[in-house]
Amino acid sequence: MSSTPSKTNAPDPILLTLFANRFMSVAEAMGRSLQQTSISTNIKERLDFSCALFAPDGDLVANAPFIPIHLGSMSFAVKYQMNLYGKDLKEGDVLMTNSPHAGGSHLPDITIITPVFDSETKEIIFFTASRGHHADIGGILPGSMPPTSVNIFEEGAEIVSFKIVSEGIFNKDGLYEYMVEQPAKYPGSSGCRNIRDVESDLKAQIAANHKGIQLIHAIVDDYGLPTVQEYMYHIRSNAEMSVRNLLRDVAKRAGSTVLSSVDYLDDGSPIKLRVDINEEKGSAVFDFAGTGFEVRGNLNAPISVVHSAVIYCMRAMLDLDIPLNAGCLVPLEIKIPPKSLLSPSRTAAVCGGNVLTSQRIVDVVLKAFHACAASQGCTNNLTFGAGGKDKDGKAVPGWGYYETIAGGSGAGPSWHGTSGIHTHITNTRIGDVEILERRYPVMVHQFGLRTGSAGVGKFRGGEGVVREIEMLEPMQVSILSERRTRQPYGLEGGGPGGMGRNTWVKNLRKEDGDLVDGVKGTREINIGGKATVWMGKGDKLVIETPGGGAWGALEGDELHHVDEHRAAWEPRGSIAERARAQAAF
Repeated sequence: MSSTPSKTNAPDPILLTLFANRFMSVAEAMGRSLQQTSISTNIKERLDFSCALFAPDGDLVANAPFIPIHLGSMSFAVKYQMNLYGKDLKEGDVLMTNSPHAGGSHLPDITIITPVFDSETKEIIFFTASRGHHADIGGILPGSMPPTSVNIFEEGAEIVSFKIVSEGIFNKDGLYEYMVEQPAKYPGSSGCRNIRDVESDLKAQIAANHKGIQLIHAIVDDYGLPTVQEYMYHIRSNAEMSVRNLLRDVAKRAGSTVLSSVDYLDDGSPIKLRVDINEEKGSAVFDFAGTGFEVRGNLNAPISVVHSAVIYCMRAMLDLDIPLNAGCLVPLEIKIPPKSLLSPSRTAAVCGGNVLTSQRIVDVVLKAFHACAASQGCTNNLTFGAGGKDKDGKAVPGWGYYETIAGGSGAGPSWHGTSGIHTHITNTRIGDVEILERRYPVMVHQFGLRTGSAGVGKFRGGEGVVREIEMLEPMQVSILSERRTRQPYGLEGGGPGGMGRNTWVKNLRKEDGDLVDGVKGTREINIGGKATVWMGKGDKLVIETPGGGAWGALEGDELHHVDEHRAAWEPRGSIAERARAQAAF
């Protein structure tokens, strides 16, 4: 083995690439372990989880291409636990947290953090962490994503810090206390409706972290700890310089060192951004002054989510194959006005801020940098389920299901948008229809592209989708969505994408008072962007998601050929992925 490079040496480019890929492979292996050992549809099928590797100071080192909104904010969670425990952590300790106050995104995203100790000095040399979205953690509605929540207590179990494993001993009783008993104490709220599934998935996260520890020790054994940590910092420095060069290039192309943009949530709340670039240093100040106040609903976004959205945008605009890591944020100063919806109070509701407001932050940043037209700007969060507290306040076992639904992506200066895809801060799948119908009492009648929803221009936006689901038994159904009153913007004369719509196809019933003269039929009710409805057997929900904005105005003959561009259909999902894997053998 070669001698350890000193901190004054420039990195060897071959070793830099090698270590970048070794670190990423650790996160990838953690992700495969988590997917294989989890049991919930949300994690095993939808892949709503992230795994990453962190430096001893808590900075993000490397990740696999999981969920962008998780990856930028997990560093806040690791650092919070470091400050809380100091040097009191021991081998075999595993920490659990989900509180937005402690670096969380929203409550269903539970983070498991495991310190990695040097085998000789017993000092912490890395952290492994995984974050997964759990389909039910209690709260006022099944699925723990209530569109009507006005404080964090209505959204389920909040855990600032819990040592779920202490020196190798799993604390099952403590987990039950945090997940089931504590949330049920709030009026109208229930504890976790399916604690067995949640416990199993948390154990899968713990196992995934342990897999990461094994692989990190293998790298240290190959190269020695000084070399490994040396290149860990080189990788972050490489990302930092890449972002500095990007900022200089943007200032030159724009002919200005000041960029600005504004966009709005459906309730009219502005998200405003001014970017001041120091071209000499390659740094920038992102100032969100002018952003709206904290809202009474749940579209408030924790500070960690804002940083996640910004770091994602910076990484996305880099035309380089480097890991997303903390170096991307070093040249940036992010200013967030206090008491705004991007810096909410301790008890503010936040479940929509992580999945919806974050998308609008991305829209605002990319608009300021003139990078591309707006994508759907939404994740179309659908939850349904049963159980919890009955009318007498007794706990009834139940279940909850959660999914996000794709839409259209925005076009750019040289590309068309993509249709029917999850965009930006989310990178999840939709659940396979076969699995959904086998495990839950629903039937999917329609799932396809939504013709006419794409922005029209020289480069078209992507089309949204239509998803129609019938309920085979009575249940609570909730939708949490945006872009129902404001269209995703186009750029350079391109047209906006189409707005989304949520329609309840309700059967007329005598017990509901809408069956008049015994004539059976249905009502089609627009329930708006944020609603929860008790649906009867045979009722349907039709979700039409937004399309992406276009780039550039149509000219000349293009005006007569606006419908000619259609991307070739490509099968996606677990079945198609399995077929591709078999074909590659």
